[in-house]
Amino acid sequence: MATTPAPTATKSPSPPPRSIVLDPAFLRLWAGTTASGLATWALPFVLGLAVLHRDLGAAGLGLVLAARTAGFLLAVAVGGVLADRHSRRAVVLWSALAAAAAAPLLAAGLGRSLVLMTFAAALAGAGQGACRPAFQALTAETVEPGRRQQANAAMTMAVRGSTLAGPALTALLAAFLDVRTLLLGIGALWLVAALAPGKGSVAAGAAEPGAEQAVGADGVPDPASGPSADRAPRAGFRAEFLEGIREARRHPWFLGGLAALVAVIALGYSATSVALPLISRDRYGTEWVLAAAMTAYTVGALGGALVIARWRPRSQGWAALAGLGAYGVAPLSLTLPVHPAVVVAAYAVAGIGIELFNVPWFTATQREVSPDKLARVSSLDFLVSYGLAPVGLALIAPAIGRFGVTPVLAVCAAACFLVPAAAALVPTARHFARPPAR
Repeated sequence: MATTPAPTATKSPSPPPRSIVLDPAFLRLWAGTTASGLATWALPFVLGLAVLHRDLGAAGLGLVLAARTAGFLLAVAVGGVLADRHSRRAVVLWSALAAAAAAPLLAAGLGRSLVLMTFAAALAGAGQGACRPAFQALTAETVEPGRRQQANAAMTMAVRGSTLAGPALTALLAAFLDVRTLLLGIGALWLVAALAPGKGSVAAGAAEPGAEQAVGADGVPDPASGPSADRAPRAGFRAEFLEGIREARRHPWFLGGLAALVAVIALGYSATSVALPLISRDRYGTEWVLAAAMTAYTVGALGGALVIARWRPRSQGWAALAGLGAYGVAPLSLTLPVHPAVVVAAYAVAGIGIELFNVPWFTATQREVSPDKLARVSSLDFLVSYGLAPVGLALIAPAIGRFGVTPVLAVCAAACFLVPAAAALVPTARHFARPPAR
């Protein structure tokens, strides 16, 4: 007798992925990154209050901030190598603790010892610099690949939100607290950055074929392992740093995008930083344009991060480079005798564009770079882009004095448009990815 076959069980649809903001591991990382970003932003602002209170002179402020920048640039390369040699979580912990230790030293030196403050600022900058590539690599270890763009967008929204609300909050706190107490508060933020993140548990991106890594007891790939390691003695620091450069050169889209980023920061951002206050005062006769334009830039960046958290353009690299090139509308608006509202709108567009670039850029780096070299490649990103920014600031002001503000702004606007467009022609730039192996 024929039997009726048992009905096959229908597969229930897999539940939709949980939002990144509901992931406890990511929330811990987000809290640490946000605290570090807020502490980084707050230090120059609080030191500016010290100048207003006559606890620090203008020349002293310049020296302290220069020491912080020098500490950052020296430590960011070291931090990249250390984060690939050792646990990324440990590098975040110790570098943030170093920045936290700098805060009471700054408070102790305020009004008493400029030498102590300079040393403390260099220590704070070193902690900040070593943190940056480690945080980038730790994000890749904490968040699975499909949700990294959303995670990076959440990170940048936190930083932009701090920039937007920070001045008002700091001014409010300054009405009740003195500068030394505010400096100690910055140290507390660095303690949060040190202690909040947990260990990563996700493989940190797409490694080269065959580049299998050993996995430790906590589930994190051991950066020191792999087919080429074989537990041989480590190469020296210089050799490992050069290895990171070689890894970066394997990705033409990374080199092209980095060149575009440097052009926009060193020329476009530097030019507008110098010219906007002058034009706000001389052309429009009010500081309102300066404040409104900078606020519009931050609000635009928040909007751009919200958009790119969900948007997945087909040609992601081209879309990102177009967003980066959109910064050119900011210096362009300052070259023309337009209504102030046009300047404010241009800055909003520039803010949107910069995050349409930043979030896919970080996500692609986390995805494409070999996991055991991710921190070093990220450190190159920060080292080159941040390192050349002071050079641009130093050159723009004399150029404006010699050639005039309008020609300099026009050249910088053209560079913002043309260099990202040229970067889009680089092989692999269309998708910020290597072509699939055949």
